[in-house]
Amino acid sequence: MATWEIARNPGPVIATAVHAGHRMRPELLDRVALTDDERRREEDPLTDILAGVGDQTFRARTSRFEIDLNRPVNEAVYLDSSDAWGLTIWDEKPTDEMVAQSLETRAAFYDMMRGWIEESIAQHGRVLLLDVHSFNHRRDGPDADPAPASDNPDIDLGLTTADEDRFGGVVDAFWSGLEGEAAGREIDIRRNVRFVDGGHWPEWVFAEYGESVCTITLEYKKFFMDEWTNRADIAMLEDLRTNLSRATEAARRAL
Repeated sequence: MATWEIARNPGPVIATAVHAGHRMRPELLDRVALTDDERRREEDPLTDILAGVGDQTFRARTSRFEIDLNRPVNEAVYLDSSDAWGLTIWDEKPTDEMVAQSLETRAAFYDMMRGWIEESIAQHGRVLLLDVHSFNHRRDGPDADPAPASDNPDIDLGLTTADEDRFGGVVDAFWSGLEGEAAGREIDIRRNVRFVDGGHWPEWVFAEYGESVCTITLEYKKFFMDEWTNRADIAMLEDLRTNLSRATEAARRAL
């Protein structure tokens, strides 16, 4: 099965959903201690739908529990509970050979994206990269109160890897376009609330191509789904995608 799905259409907007996948290689599934539901709770389901607003899209199909494309190479394979929110990941840890195979996938991703980004810069001059994620806010259980909204906006924009001296107009246009309602709910959008950085993937893009690429990380609170049952609120999700599409179009015009 494919490790990822890509679409290369004309246009300067690349959208990635690097944690959307759920598949694992059979030899790893035989060793994993987590249930499908436990793994999916820490993955980012449905972010691949949101990433569809890009002119060009990358959608991971492999689980972050096999290889995390958003972590540096020495942290990209979760081996201990300290790597993954205190979870017991493995009944039997992967062998060195299995880990090496997973790291080959990571290396192939970064090699591919280097060529992809450089080609896009050559074609368009300036590029917008949207890195789409989601986060849990009901970790205390399905019947417990959600985490306080004060620390958990509906959308947390990660802008630590956007050069706002160069791309401030793009960021402003994107944010304005993103504002609005979804399924009758006014969306709470803030910046850099939950995460002090955007993760290794956007940091790498910024370090390599920050003069030409405006990178925005979007962290959607899982209010568009039930993170314990994995049931989605379709109306909410459709409205969020519409808002994101509007924001993307506004940012594209400002590039």
